[in-house]
Amino acid sequence: MAEKLLGVIGGSGLYSMKELRIIEKVAVETPFGAPSDEVVIGELNGTRLAFLPRHGVGHFITPSEINFRANIFAMKKLGVERIISVSAVGSMKEELVPGHFSIPHQFIDRTTRRVSTFFTTGMVGHVALADPVCLEAAEVLSSAARKANAVVHEGGTYICIEGPQFSTRAESNVYRQWGVDVIGMTNVTEAKLAREAGICYTTLALVTDYDCWKEEEEPVTLEAVMEIMHRNVELAQKVLIELAPELKGERTCGCGTAAKYAVVTDPKKTPDKLKSELLILFG
Repeated sequence: MAEKLLGVIGGSGLYSMKELRIIEKVAVETPFGAPSDEVVIGELNGTRLAFLPRHGVGHFITPSEINFRANIFAMKKLGVERIISVSAVGSMKEELVPGHFSIPHQFIDRTTRRVSTFFTTGMVGHVALADPVCLEAAEVLSSAARKANAVVHEGGTYICIEGPQFSTRAESNVYRQWGVDVIGMTNVTEAKLAREAGICYTTLALVTDYDCWKEEEEPVTLEAVMEIMHRNVELAQKVLIELAPELKGERTCGCGTAAKYAVVTDPKKTPDKLKSELLILFG
């Protein structure tokens, strides 16, 4: 039985904190190919963590080309039970000011190019996704963010677009009519796969800009996003230090058993190789 770890997916800047004791870096093999990079196993504030740089160290993988299935499978294989996803987002509401943090409870998926399920021909299944994040983990994350003196907005909706381009102004205004809070390019795919894998998932979204709907603001540029992102990383590190010891206990949510009765395929129709590959997910 693998050791239980707290998983963190985000930028490589998160791992540079002096409080993190790096134990090893692991290249994890999965049935879906290689994850974005090696997984950093370390200890933070008395808690064992597994860090994975979503875009690879050096940020060389676009949002649409991330091997999401390999990333989440690798976390499961290493014994991760909870994932905290740290990522940059654009604000779709006046009150979510660049520099603030958002912990959304809902997602809208506007992606078109990526695979967001472990189920495939030979093994079909369906999991509930009404509440796509672990609300228990989200509550603990919100508390940790407040302890770190972050301005945090709990709840709301994250709309996930394909990228890597930012939105057009017309798109941005349509999304605002839908009442969304923040916009990003990665988290909904991770959330769907984590639910199938029985892993609790929650998002720490770092607001970097007002997208392009706010016409009195300059249109969003990479330079502006990165400037605020770099300032936010230090605060995000403080949140993780506060959070780590609070997510060590046994889970009382239903995330771990979300796929228990999901498979609908007759076992005789599932190839033995596929059964073996997906055993740790749907065993």
